[in-house]
Amino acid sequence: MALNVSVIGTGYVGLVTGTCFADMGYTVTCIDIDEKKIQKLKQGKSPIYEPGLNELLERNIESKRLLFSTNYDSVKTAQVIFLAVGTPSQENGEADLSYLIKASESVAKNLSDDAIIVIKSTVPVGTHKKVDDALRKNTTKRYHVVNNPEFLKEGSAIDDFMRPDRVVIGFTDPYGAQIMQELYEPLMRQGNPIYLMSNVSAEMTKYAANCFLATKISFINEIAKLCDLTGADIEEVRKGMISDKRIGHHFLYPGPGYGGSCFPKDVRALMTTSKQFGLTLKIVEAVEQVNEEQKQYIFGKMMKHFKNDLKGKKFGFWGVAFKPKTDDIRESPAIILAENIIKQGGKIQFYDPIAAENFKEHMKGHSDQIESYNNKYDSLNGCDALVLMTEWPEFRAPDFHEIHERLKGKNIFDARNIYTTEKVLEHGFKYFAVGKKID
Repeated sequence: MALNVSVIGTGYVGLVTGTCFADMGYTVTCIDIDEKKIQKLKQGKSPIYEPGLNELLERNIESKRLLFSTNYDSVKTAQVIFLAVGTPSQENGEADLSYLIKASESVAKNLSDDAIIVIKSTVPVGTHKKVDDALRKNTTKRYHVVNNPEFLKEGSAIDDFMRPDRVVIGFTDPYGAQIMQELYEPLMRQGNPIYLMSNVSAEMTKYAANCFLATKISFINEIAKLCDLTGADIEEVRKGMISDKRIGHHFLYPGPGYGGSCFPKDVRALMTTSKQFGLTLKIVEAVEQVNEEQKQYIFGKMMKHFKNDLKGKKFGFWGVAFKPKTDDIRESPAIILAENIIKQGGKIQFYDPIAAENFKEHMKGHSDQIESYNNKYDSLNGCDALVLMTEWPEFRAPDFHEIHERLKGKNIFDARNIYTTEKVLEHGFKYFAVGKKID
């Protein structure tokens, strides 16, 4: 199927979507109003870190299947136009749709007949109607509005796109659904399903899925807290739970709370949407509350251990990204912990293999209290504790003798529970984790 595709927005979702479709053989133009970003992309340089993305960019730019532009000219010949602009949270938790509506208006002025307008951005229930209104006011051409929510995980987005568990397509008329099925058909030959549903159901599916995963994280963190109080070990409890096929093992790892660009935003947006319909989602609201409290949990252990006095103390952070394999620090628990320590008069020395620059930029108001290092062991020099915040693979099997030599205080705060309790204690450290039994 020879298709021209336009993707509006070159953020995380838009860039991965456009690059992967180009790699499948379609001609794709990615559009963004940010001229500096577009110039960088034309040179094959990704503005985000995602394993494998730079290689795909270079290959498809060279083959002339992947183009970048600051104008909407490519929309005039595109059969499928993806809207993948940001929908950030506003102060009240509601998703900001202003970028989406502006993009819809610009698309409308350049449409050809029977173009498929695909809402790829994560949007509240009912947004397809607002997009339809914006299109209708700015064009007389025939068009078809489709919802196609993304289910990409940062750090494995390329594989998630190319080998999807499922593709969800929300549609009103059969033509839009047919073209979308043909577009995705090369990815579905292993038998993974395409689910066809209404636009509103597709919008709800995205939020429901992410909020359920967030619920699993908050639930296991609550159980971990109880384990700390009772003397049970969350790692043993977790194994006993996940052996039940009805529960499964995904997203049942205790830690410092979820962060990133999706879960926090989507939980708040679903809470806001429900209230607009006069309904309170009590479980979802509890998920949000538990997560905010969890981001303070390791800090509480620090304050207790150091007798509420962190003044002049230094903490070596390993990892500041909200998860491994990404440079994304949005709503990272490391930010909350660092700010808490600084307020108490402490200092941070940190190492992250990818996210260091983003973290420094975010924390630039505290530059005197924060220092970045290019080596994980150097970041521990003279520190009162190692604080493991992101489970990058290179942190999983460290040299504990080296850690012992570098640290002034022999304390390890393991917010991700990646170390074996017995091994840490054998090396003479005091060990603090999330719900683990530590004698």
